[in-house]
Amino acid sequence: MSQRKTQWRLPLVLIALTFLSTFYVGAFHELNRFPTTLEELLAGWVFSIPLMAIFLAHEFGHFFAGKYHRIDVSPPYFIPLPLFLGTLGAVIQIRERIRSRNALLDIGAAGPLAGMAVAIPVLIYGIATSPVRALPETGYLMEGRSLLYLAVLYGLKGPIAEGYDVSLTPTALAGWAGLLITMINLLPFGQLDGGHVAYALLGRRQNRISKIILRALPLVAVLVGIAYAMPSYLEGARGAQLGVDARAGIHWLMWAIVLWFLTRATGPDHPPTEDTDLSPARQVVGWLTLSLFVVLFMPSWIREQ
Repeated sequence: MSQRKTQWRLPLVLIALTFLSTFYVGAFHELNRFPTTLEELLAGWVFSIPLMAIFLAHEFGHFFAGKYHRIDVSPPYFIPLPLFLGTLGAVIQIRERIRSRNALLDIGAAGPLAGMAVAIPVLIYGIATSPVRALPETGYLMEGRSLLYLAVLYGLKGPIAEGYDVSLTPTALAGWAGLLITMINLLPFGQLDGGHVAYALLGRRQNRISKIILRALPLVAVLVGIAYAMPSYLEGARGAQLGVDARAGIHWLMWAIVLWFLTRATGPDHPPTEDTDLSPARQVVGWLTLSLFVVLFMPSWIREQ
């Protein structure tokens, strides 16, 4: 068997398992219970297909950009997990150092840009077909809301009366997840997508910025918690509800811990590139890509209400 076929065997198996996992989770979102028959499992396509389209576009954006620059990159390895989204995403292994800053920027930016090209239409369709309903009294989850998400929400639904909100369909949830995953990856840190783009733009200075970001993320978690808890406290909230609001930013603390372990495994600094000039067009693409983090930033990723 050829080496090419061998290297694709495991990735294709993982993609198939991730489709199965996202169908299973999607059926839960569609039926409000776990599926017990094949027919019920297939109902999860309204979540699985758009979500996997976003992830596949993202990962193959990296892959084809790497191939374009003749960089030895692996196929994407998806991680199936039959909880909430049905997957932890995917990883691509870059088997050699990227020497050119142009190549580094192309590979780093291609994933999030390709993923967003799919996620935005999915989100627009999903929100457009999601009903506005009265909020439950207690016991529901509120999705994180970025500037881009709020713009789509307002553009399609207009002002929503107090006590009501958009009840996301599984397809809308898939589009929202695409925004969340893109935001997480665009953090200009280490060897995340945003870290690749920032290093292509800034060179070795980016290593210092990564260290600052890692130290700042716990502070972000605290500030987000205060921003949610203070209004609740002033409105009379106490006890469990106040605790829930105070934990609104905990995902940033958890992400900081993950990134800390990542730096222990890969080293604190981004692998260096040769001192090549970044083309003017790529400089524009790079700064626009990083600016996506601002419009996608969700202070709280998801929280209980």
